[in-house]
Amino acid sequence: MARLPKLAVFDLDYTLWPFWVDTHVDPPFHKSSDETVRDMRGQTIRLYPEVPEVLERLRGLGVLVAAASRTGEIKGATQLLELFNLSRHFVHKEIYPGSKVTHFQRLQQKTGVPFSQMIFFDDENRNIVDVSKLGVTCIHVQNGMSLKTLTQGLEAFAKVQAGP
Repeated sequence: MARLPKLAVFDLDYTLWPFWVDTHVDPPFHKSSDETVRDMRGQTIRLYPEVPEVLERLRGLGVLVAAASRTGEIKGATQLLELFNLSRHFVHKEIYPGSKVTHFQRLQQKTGVPFSQMIFFDDENRNIVDVSKLGVTCIHVQNGMSLKTLTQGLEAFAKVQAGP
């Protein structure tokens, strides 16, 4: 693929993991001796299975990665990224309540990457609608992030770059 985004941005809830961090699980989180991530009640917390591979693939392609999440559970979301050893993949994290447009404006300021060179993966259609107005290529994630969704997203991005 000749035309790759300079920055890939991921939502967290129902995109990287199958729950809302502010309602479905109970922070703080910890890693058990068997490397399992658990919440305060001992409930096992998992990522969607292909998420680590998706992030590794982007690293291999030289694409920067960032997070954009509207959760109010900022500490818990950040803690999960650490415990799952995903933080190392993210150059920036915009994790706080509010509009995703604000998240992207801040990412654009911090990275210098124009909106047209970003791709965004999110499970919520309203975020896709809002962020696409900025000129970001947005991909609606259904049933969690996967290698197939990544490939489809990168193909869609390349098409947009190629123009009509």
